[in-house]
Amino acid sequence: MERFAQLPIEIHPGVTAALAAAALVGAPLGHDFAVLSLSDRLKPWETIAQRVQACCTADLAFAVYNPKSRARPHQIDTFIELLRRARSPETLIIKVRAVGCEQEQYSVSTLADFTSDDVDMRTVLIVGSSRTRRVAVGDRQRVYTPRRYD
Repeated sequence: MERFAQLPIEIHPGVTAALAAAALVGAPLGHDFAVLSLSDRLKPWETIAQRVQACCTADLAFAVYNPKSRARPHQIDTFIELLRRARSPETLIIKVRAVGCEQEQYSVSTLADFTSDDVDMRTVLIVGSSRTRRVAVGDRQRVYTPRRYD
């Protein structure tokens, strides 16, 4: 695109929404992790499903972008069904909506109790590994994934 070649561009490092969401609750992405998108605009759903399965098989914690849109509201439920076949009902799932904004809010639930009712395109999900833990610190719930294996 030659017409843009002379535009002055500066690149500044930033914090991804997944890392900002994780920092709200502790360190759920504190060990090996992956980041996936549920959007099938540029790749087929079969590829997304394979990647979800790979994360589950590898027992990785992973963050999920684009979990539910008006054009494809059904995919979040298909995603949750994939998780329920591969992960324990006690698997922790963190929902963070509007990360970094005044409307920011989060919740921590188990896969067994997860609902997609309040999930939208402004939501980042973090799915814990089998080692991800929840602890109470004061009046807040903190979530972390240990880096050490016994």
